[in-house]
Amino acid sequence: MKKVVILGAGFSGLHAFYKIRHLIGKKIDVTVIDKRSHSLLKPSLAEVAFEGAAISHSLVELEHTLTSRGAAFIQDEVVKIDAKANSLTLSSGERVGYDYLLITLGAVKDYDAVKGFKEYGYSVCDDRQAQRLWEKVKTFEGGKIVTGAAKSRWGTRVDAPPLSAPCEGPIGEIMFMLDYYLREDKHLTREKDYKVDVFTPGEIFFEDVGDRPRELIGKYMQARKIDLHNNKVLTEIGKDFIAFEDGTTMKCDLAVIIPPYSAPQVLKDSNIGDEKGFIPTDTQMRHLDFDNIFAAGDITALAQPKLGHVAIIQGAIAAASLMRDLGEDVEIPPHDLEVFCIMNMGGHDAAMIVSNVLYDGKIDKAVYSPISKMMKWGFDSYLYYNKGHMPPDLALEMTDKLVKLV
Repeated sequence: MKKVVILGAGFSGLHAFYKIRHLIGKKIDVTVIDKRSHSLLKPSLAEVAFEGAAISHSLVELEHTLTSRGAAFIQDEVVKIDAKANSLTLSSGERVGYDYLLITLGAVKDYDAVKGFKEYGYSVCDDRQAQRLWEKVKTFEGGKIVTGAAKSRWGTRVDAPPLSAPCEGPIGEIMFMLDYYLREDKHLTREKDYKVDVFTPGEIFFEDVGDRPRELIGKYMQARKIDLHNNKVLTEIGKDFIAFEDGTTMKCDLAVIIPPYSAPQVLKDSNIGDEKGFIPTDTQMRHLDFDNIFAAGDITALAQPKLGHVAIIQGAIAAASLMRDLGEDVEIPPHDLEVFCIMNMGGHDAAMIVSNVLYDGKIDKAVYSPISKMMKWGFDSYLYYNKGHMPPDLALEMTDKLVKLV
């Protein structure tokens, strides 16, 4: 019986677990390690931040979910990975050995890298920040709002798109949902009572998609009088301003940002990442230096942008690669990445985006429709009620084909 350890129980970790769980007790023992007691379903955090949705519907309890399906669960933080000895050290001092290791830790949202964030900044990137933002939004009576992504920096060991921001999809939800809430729920007037400005560290806003999605987003930004500022690298958030690397500032009464992404310290300390700490893998999600280590999701150097859909694709590939090593007759999916997201725009409106032009593909679609909102609600609800289990592959494939026909 081979010992498999999954380090991290986010999107990719849970997806890989569900893919291999049928082998538990037959070929493998599985232990999942996560410092949290609950997995966070991040696609629903915007509803927490701008609609006051209950955070409980964004959380999947891990211990019962995993142990009832045959795995062991350890709630602790890994502080050292000894890849040569096939061993992990936990903060408690316990050591855990493995035959195969799947790293799905996700990236760290480095709020501390932004001067003034702790005092004056807000975000939607985790459960604590989303609830904190909702408390601020409820009492916000108008003023200058600035939102955007801080610049992230990546390693160079693998060939991945060098994006300026980890993912700007959440910025779309921030600007549109906040505008809707202030206008429809608080009855404030655009430009008279509040103004929304957006910045991007890149030359192009939404650099991970092509022209059609950008044109659609731009159209609705213009209709809502939301101005865009390109090539703005965030350096500081103050009480009433936001500052950039080029020396410019903007008046700001509410700053909502996506912070820089960085690798967890344990990966940097264990020297198994690239120069920025992200895990270098081949396209079958196997570590370039250690044959028995796989990785998937935001923590991989190949995951650009840092997006839930990419994490799911990579989680399935990592699981299949592992199963092949275990002698299973399975096909390893190709590492064909695409951007797929459904952007909540407030009320019944949402935009569904699918694009692979970042990876030299030809698909580049965007659909603005209440149907998109229904699909997002259905997807988020399915994830919650099925404990982080993705819809069946057949349903995902049918949805993918339907979207691409639009």
